[in-house]
Amino acid sequence: MSVFEAVVRPGSFDLLINILIILVKIAVVLAVVMFHVAYATYFERKTIGRMQVRMGPMEVGPHGLLQPIADMLKLFFKEDIIPEKADRTIFYIAPIVSLAAAMSSLAVIPFFEDFVIADINIGLLFILAMSSLGSYGIILSGWSSDSKYAFLGGLRSSAQVISYEIAMALSLVGVMMMAGSLNLSEIVRAQIEYPTGIYVIPQFLGFFVFVVAALAEANRAPFDLPEAESELVAGYFVEYSGMRFALFYVAEYIGMILMGCIAATCYFGGWTIPWYLLKVLPFLKYIPGVIWFALKVYFVVFFYYWVRATLPRYRYDQLMSIGWKLLIPLALANIAITGIIKVMVK
Repeated sequence: MSVFEAVVRPGSFDLLINILIILVKIAVVLAVVMFHVAYATYFERKTIGRMQVRMGPMEVGPHGLLQPIADMLKLFFKEDIIPEKADRTIFYIAPIVSLAAAMSSLAVIPFFEDFVIADINIGLLFILAMSSLGSYGIILSGWSSDSKYAFLGGLRSSAQVISYEIAMALSLVGVMMMAGSLNLSEIVRAQIEYPTGIYVIPQFLGFFVFVVAALAEANRAPFDLPEAESELVAGYFVEYSGMRFALFYVAEYIGMILMGCIAATCYFGGWTIPWYLLKVLPFLKYIPGVIWFALKVYFVVFFYYWVRATLPRYRYDQLMSIGWKLLIPLALANIAITGIIKVMVK
């Protein structure tokens, strides 16, 4: 059968329409996320600046609003330097692996009702898998750079991801048990029927574990040990420059936004509003669901900024102790408590 016959056969038109819809969704999601990544850097610098009683970026455009564009142009035209003894193939691939893993995770996020690129039944498991895959980019970049600082950053990242990936996965098990599904859209709909309207109240212990683990997963302060400027210069990407450096930077901020999306979906009801708020303030029902979802994500992202401006970096032994001796036992306790309550309620 020729390609033309395969395209024009009955039913192929519907397939082409579905493919076109998916491609449009991908383009919209990537465009919106990349815009948010650009200005997440701006608002982080502004927020931390205000917390430290200074102004932040002010020179490029009104109140520094064009600073992200200036930074992008600077990195685009900057010389791409590669260490002489680096493993060039892996050195090239590493930042792409980190970025691709972060972007792929966005495919299963339901941004509002019936708007999700891939509404699969194992959405939450897919995100955890992609999160683990993203760490390979960091490990490969550290190994291929032929630098002791980058190599130490990659080793730290591998140990950190193993420790905190377990804690994060276990913290989300309570949500899976309550919703009875790994599908993120179903988890949001299950919260609508729950008395509190959101899972953060009954799952406050799991949410605490998730928030701490999310900081470590995104390599953000106070768990930014793979970078650790004071010890490792810049850590795993110390030998990167230009656009390859920018790819790591973008992947980190997409990861931060992704963690906000997971928190909004699994703990804050996604695009929905709790019924009791609608009862007190009925006009809230006219606000689109995507606005509520975005506000919940912004709240989590602001928390990242707040923590960075407030807490000092932990020592590496403290980082590992928190993961194995505190977060994992708390996550297991949350699973046990959730299971006991579900059995008693039935």
